[in-house]
Amino acid sequence: MPSAMPPSSKEDKSKLHKLALKGSSKTIVEFFDFACNTILFQRGVYPPEDFTTVKKYGLNMMTTCDDQVKAYVKKIMSQLSRWMQKAKISKLVIVVTSKETGEHVERWQFDVNMFNDASKKKRSASGDKENSAPSEAQQETPDKSDEDVQKEIQALFRQITASVSFLPMLDGNCTFNVLVYADADSEVPLEWGDSDAKEVKNAEKVMLRSFSTNSHRIDTVVSYRLAE
Repeated sequence: MPSAMPPSSKEDKSKLHKLALKGSSKTIVEFFDFACNTILFQRGVYPPEDFTTVKKYGLNMMTTCDDQVKAYVKKIMSQLSRWMQKAKISKLVIVVTSKETGEHVERWQFDVNMFNDASKKKRSASGDKENSAPSEAQQETPDKSDEDVQKEIQALFRQITASVSFLPMLDGNCTFNVLVYADADSEVPLEWGDSDAKEVKNAEKVMLRSFSTNSHRIDTVVSYRLAE
Protein backbone atom coordinates (compact mmCIF):
# COMPACT_ATOMS: atom_id res chain seq x y z
CA MET A 1 0.00 0.00 0.00
CA PRO A 2 1.55 3.35 -1.03
CA SER A 3 1.99 5.97 1.62
CA ALA A 4 3.02 9.60 1.48
CA MET A 5 6.54 10.22 2.67
CA PRO A 6 6.80 12.69 5.55
CA PRO A 7 8.58 15.92 4.62
CA SER A 8 12.26 16.09 5.42
CA SER A 9 13.43 18.17 8.36
CA LYS A 10 14.80 20.68 5.83
CA GLU A 11 11.35 21.06 4.27
CA ASP A 12 9.84 21.36 7.73
CA LYS A 13 12.24 24.17 8.57
CA SER A 14 11.51 25.90 5.27
CA LYS A 15 7.75 25.76 5.91
CA LEU A 16 8.20 27.00 9.47
CA HIS A 17 10.39 29.84 8.21
CA LYS A 18 7.75 30.87 5.65
CA LEU A 19 5.02 30.76 8.30
CA ALA A 20 7.16 32.77 10.72
CA LEU A 21 7.96 35.33 8.00
CA LYS A 22 4.28 35.66 7.07
CA GLY A 23 3.26 36.14 10.71
CA SER A 24 6.07 38.60 11.36
CA SER A 25 5.20 40.57 8.21
CA LYS A 26 1.58 40.81 9.31
CA THR A 27 2.63 42.07 12.76
CA ILE A 28 4.89 44.73 11.24
CA VAL A 29 2.39 45.97 8.64
CA GLU A 30 -0.21 46.26 11.41
CA PHE A 31 2.32 48.22 13.47
CA PHE A 32 3.03 50.56 10.53
CA ASP A 33 -0.70 51.17 10.07
CA PHE A 34 -1.14 52.20 13.71
CA ALA A 35 2.15 54.15 13.67
CA CYS A 36 0.96 56.22 10.70
CA ASN A 37 -2.38 56.96 12.39
CA THR A 38 -0.72 57.74 15.73
CA ILE A 39 1.75 60.21 14.18
CA LEU A 40 -1.01 61.97 12.21
CA PHE A 41 -3.04 62.33 15.41
CA GLN A 42 -0.26 63.19 17.88
CA ARG A 43 1.33 65.75 15.55
CA GLY A 44 -1.98 67.41 14.69
CA VAL A 45 -1.69 66.84 10.93
CA TYR A 46 -5.46 66.32 11.00
CA PRO A 47 -7.93 67.62 13.63
CA PRO A 48 -8.73 65.39 16.66
CA GLU A 49 -12.35 65.01 15.57
CA ASP A 50 -11.13 63.11 12.48
CA PHE A 51 -10.02 60.23 14.72
CA THR A 52 -11.67 57.48 16.69
CA THR A 53 -10.32 55.36 19.56
CA VAL A 54 -9.64 51.63 19.30
CA LYS A 55 -8.02 49.28 21.80
CA LYS A 56 -4.73 47.75 20.62
CA TYR A 57 -1.46 46.70 22.29
CA GLY A 58 -3.16 47.30 25.63
CA LEU A 59 -3.45 50.99 24.76
CA ASN A 60 -6.12 53.37 23.47
CA MET A 61 -4.97 53.93 19.88
CA MET A 62 -6.25 56.67 17.59
CA THR A 63 -7.22 55.80 14.00
CA THR A 64 -8.50 58.11 11.30
CA CYS A 65 -12.16 58.06 10.35
CA ASP A 66 -11.58 60.37 7.37
CA ASP A 67 -12.51 58.26 4.32
CA GLN A 68 -9.82 59.69 2.02
CA VAL A 69 -6.98 59.31 4.52
CA LYS A 70 -8.24 55.84 5.49
CA ALA A 71 -8.29 54.72 1.82
CA TYR A 72 -4.80 56.15 1.21
CA VAL A 73 -3.29 54.40 4.24
CA LYS A 74 -5.10 51.14 3.43
CA LYS A 75 -3.72 51.16 -0.14
CA ILE A 76 -0.18 51.66 1.16
CA MET A 77 -0.49 48.91 3.77
CA SER A 78 -1.94 46.47 1.24
CA GLN A 79 1.08 46.90 -1.05
CA LEU A 80 3.47 46.95 1.89
CA SER A 81 2.12 43.59 3.02
CA ARG A 82 2.98 42.03 -0.36
CA TRP A 83 6.50 43.44 -0.32
CA MET A 84 7.11 42.48 3.31
CA GLN A 85 6.22 38.85 2.70
CA LYS A 86 8.73 38.78 -0.16
CA ALA A 87 11.39 40.45 2.04
CA LYS A 88 11.62 43.46 -0.31
CA ILE A 89 11.46 46.32 2.21
CA SER A 90 14.39 48.03 3.93
CA LYS A 91 12.59 51.02 5.45
CA LEU A 92 9.33 52.91 5.68
CA VAL A 93 9.24 56.69 6.17
CA ILE A 94 6.44 59.07 7.14
CA VAL A 95 7.21 62.67 6.15
CA VAL A 96 5.27 65.68 7.46
CA THR A 97 5.39 68.70 5.12
CA SER A 98 4.22 72.29 5.53
CA LYS A 99 1.49 73.14 3.01
CA GLU A 100 2.45 76.83 3.06
CA THR A 101 6.20 76.53 2.47
CA GLY A 102 6.55 73.02 1.04
CA GLU A 103 9.31 72.36 3.59
CA HIS A 104 9.64 68.94 5.18
CA VAL A 105 9.40 69.58 8.92
CA GLU A 106 9.39 66.07 10.36
CA ARG A 107 10.52 62.63 9.17
CA TRP A 108 9.73 59.38 10.97
CA GLN A 109 11.93 56.55 9.71
CA PHE A 110 11.37 52.87 10.50
CA ASP A 111 14.28 50.66 9.39
CA VAL A 112 13.36 47.06 8.60
CA ASN A 113 16.13 44.56 9.33
CA MET A 114 15.55 40.91 8.59
CA PHE A 115 17.30 38.25 10.63
CA ASN A 116 19.51 35.78 8.75
CA ASP A 117 18.90 37.44 5.40
CA ALA A 118 21.90 36.54 3.26
CA SER A 119 20.80 38.75 0.35
CA LYS A 120 20.83 41.85 2.58
CA LYS A 121 24.30 40.90 3.84
CA LYS A 122 25.51 40.56 0.27
CA ARG A 123 24.04 43.92 -0.73
CA SER A 124 25.64 45.57 2.27
CA ALA A 125 29.03 44.14 1.34
CA SER A 126 28.67 45.62 -2.15
CA GLY A 127 28.20 49.07 -0.61
CA ASP A 128 24.45 49.53 -0.76
CA LYS A 129 23.99 51.83 2.22
CA GLU A 130 20.24 52.26 1.79
CA ASN A 131 19.78 48.55 2.42
CA SER A 132 22.53 48.02 4.98
CA ALA A 133 22.34 44.80 6.92
CA PRO A 134 21.97 44.63 10.68
CA SER A 135 25.03 43.79 12.72
CA GLU A 136 26.06 40.20 13.35
CA ALA A 137 24.53 40.44 16.82
CA GLN A 138 21.20 41.34 15.25
CA GLN A 139 21.50 38.52 12.72
CA GLU A 140 21.00 35.86 15.36
CA THR A 141 17.37 34.81 15.21
CA PRO A 142 15.63 35.52 18.52
CA ASP A 143 13.09 33.26 20.18
CA LYS A 144 10.35 35.59 21.26
CA SER A 145 6.72 35.09 22.27
CA ASP A 146 3.86 37.12 20.78
CA GLU A 147 3.35 38.65 24.22
CA ASP A 148 6.95 39.88 24.32
CA VAL A 149 6.59 41.42 20.85
CA GLN A 150 3.35 43.17 21.84
CA LYS A 151 5.01 44.59 24.99
CA GLU A 152 7.89 46.02 22.93
CA ILE A 153 5.46 47.58 20.44
CA GLN A 154 3.43 49.02 23.34
CA ALA A 155 6.58 50.60 24.80
CA LEU A 156 7.44 52.15 21.42
CA PHE A 157 3.95 53.63 21.01
CA ARG A 158 4.17 55.09 24.51
CA GLN A 159 7.43 56.73 23.45
CA ILE A 160 5.97 58.05 20.16
CA THR A 161 3.09 59.58 22.16
CA ALA A 162 5.50 61.08 24.71
CA SER A 163 7.68 62.56 21.93
CA VAL A 164 5.29 65.50 21.59
CA SER A 165 6.98 66.83 24.73
CA PHE A 166 10.24 67.55 22.85
CA LEU A 167 9.10 67.92 19.24
CA PRO A 168 8.43 71.53 18.19
CA MET A 169 4.86 72.60 17.47
CA LEU A 170 3.94 72.28 13.81
CA ASP A 171 3.02 75.70 12.43
CA GLY A 172 0.16 76.08 9.98
CA ASN A 173 -1.41 73.38 7.87
CA CYS A 174 0.61 70.26 7.13
CA THR A 175 0.27 67.23 4.92
CA PHE A 176 2.08 63.89 4.87
CA ASN A 177 3.66 61.39 2.52
CA VAL A 178 4.64 57.78 3.00
CA LEU A 179 7.89 56.59 1.40
CA VAL A 180 8.68 52.91 1.05
CA TYR A 181 12.25 51.80 0.33
CA ALA A 182 11.77 48.65 -1.73
CA ASP A 183 14.40 46.54 -3.50
CA ALA A 184 15.20 47.53 -7.09
CA ASP A 185 13.65 44.34 -8.48
CA SER A 186 10.31 44.88 -6.70
CA GLU A 187 7.14 45.04 -8.76
CA VAL A 188 5.81 48.58 -8.31
CA PRO A 189 2.14 49.43 -9.02
CA LEU A 190 1.56 52.07 -11.70
CA GLU A 191 0.06 54.58 -9.26
CA TRP A 192 3.26 54.60 -7.20
CA GLY A 193 5.95 57.08 -8.21
CA ASP A 194 9.64 57.58 -7.54
CA SER A 195 10.51 60.09 -4.85
CA ASP A 196 13.50 61.79 -3.32
CA ALA A 197 14.29 61.08 0.34
CA LYS A 198 12.38 64.19 1.55
CA GLU A 199 14.98 64.88 4.23
CA VAL A 200 14.45 67.58 6.85
CA LYS A 201 17.05 70.36 6.42
CA ASN A 202 19.39 70.97 9.39
CA ALA A 203 17.52 68.30 11.31
CA GLU A 204 17.85 67.14 14.87
CA LYS A 205 17.54 63.35 15.14
CA VAL A 206 16.33 61.23 18.03
CA MET A 207 16.56 57.46 18.14
CA LEU A 208 13.48 55.85 19.63
CA ARG A 209 12.94 52.32 20.89
CA SER A 210 13.26 49.27 18.67
CA PHE A 211 11.18 46.14 18.63
CA SER A 212 11.71 42.73 17.08
CA THR A 213 9.78 39.64 16.07
CA ASN A 214 11.31 36.26 15.35
CA SER A 215 12.02 37.38 11.78
CA HIS A 216 12.48 41.17 11.82
CA ARG A 217 13.82 44.06 13.84
CA ILE A 218 12.40 47.57 13.49
CA ASP A 219 14.58 50.55 14.44
CA THR A 220 12.94 53.96 14.76
CA VAL A 221 14.34 57.48 14.39
CA VAL A 222 12.56 60.82 14.16
CA SER A 223 14.15 63.84 12.45
CA TYR A 224 12.71 67.29 13.05
CA ARG A 225 13.44 70.90 12.26
CA LEU A 226 14.35 73.02 15.25
CA ALA A 227 12.06 75.96 15.88
CA GLU A 228 13.73 79.18 14.71
